[in-house]
Amino acid sequence: MNSYETIIFKELKAWELKMAKKPSLANRLTKKMQTKVNGLIPAKAHAAITIAIKNMVKAVLFGSEFTNIKPLALASLQERERLVKEKINFYKKTSAISGAGTGAGGILLGLADLPILLSLKIKFLYDVSALYGFDVRDFKERLYLLYIFQLAFSSQEKRNEVYRQIVGWDQKVAELPADLNSFDWLGFQQEYRDYIDLAKMLQLVPVIGAVVGAYANYRLLDQLGETAMNAYRMRKI
Repeated sequence: MNSYETIIFKELKAWELKMAKKPSLANRLTKKMQTKVNGLIPAKAHAAITIAIKNMVKAVLFGSEFTNIKPLALASLQERERLVKEKINFYKKTSAISGAGTGAGGILLGLADLPILLSLKIKFLYDVSALYGFDVRDFKERLYLLYIFQLAFSSQEKRNEVYRQIVGWDQKVAELPADLNSFDWLGFQQEYRDYIDLAKMLQLVPVIGAVVGAYANYRLLDQLGETAMNAYRMRKI
């Protein structure tokens, strides 16, 4: 490894320890409370949310404007990551603007931010994947994006599970579903919703909604950026 790769290898190992650590007591209590709340929500509501997120993600994953992205060839890892960091900054600012605008508009616009933010996140992952040299036209590379998404926005318990799967990605890829319909959409939407739930509820509050929305979206993209970089570092180093 060169000097740059030696530095980020240390960063990668520190991140891996964080992904693999056992859930703390606070993590377990929070997850238990969220599970109870989910149990109070009617099954029809769960089904509606699941279908909505499933359709949104499928539309984004198979949209021609995203699958046309070509992988970056013949670039050093340092150069790739310089470009990735530029993308992270761009998407953080864009998502913050979206959160501020919809947060200032009350409940209806606050709810509208969910598909906007989700679309930005998936588009960001497409860009990052291509910058690391992976061909997002490959269906299973697109599935890898969903695993990164889960890793970034899940409870620590779920994060442990997903981390173990992407560590052995070469073995895992052979077991992946033939299509997205067999993906665990219910678990996907529940983990994602639970992770961002408090921030999004505060975004609906008048007056403070704009500030909360901007900050929450900025932090969520920052979290996704760190996760994506390390998930691809695992495959490049």
